[in-house]
Amino acid sequence: MAKLAVVGAHLRGQPLHGQLLELQASFVSAARTTSDYRLYALDTVPPKPGLVRVGDGSGASIDVEIYELDDAAFGRFVDAVPAPLCIGKVRLTDAGEVSGFLCEPAAITNAVEITDFGGWRAYLASRQPVSEP
Repeated sequence: MAKLAVVGAHLRGQPLHGQLLELQASFVSAARTTSDYRLYALDTVPPKPGLVRVGDGSGASIDVEIYELDDAAFGRFVDAVPAPLCIGKVRLTDAGEVSGFLCEPAAITNAVEITDFGGWRAYLASRQPVSEP
């Protein structure tokens, strides 16, 4: 079995979560990365974030979800990940490390940095119009 950290469009309730369900991935837990990452809103359809490792402690801790897939499903999933996203090792605050979504640094040249939101859901929530009572 393989563990996978997702950070954006594959989170529960997001547009690509169904891809994990089709592969019979099991939700393990919510988690946070170490403070070695920066998060960017990429110009993609559907909208996706890009997580970039920037170095020991020079970024922020970002919300992720951890899933478990069997090895064959994990291989199929990784094979289908489109550039500029990729799968690499993501450090978690519990001192563990799992495979997870990362982004090629070249893709963030014109992207909006959203690190200060601490995660994709918080960023999306900030973009929702405030309704009047």
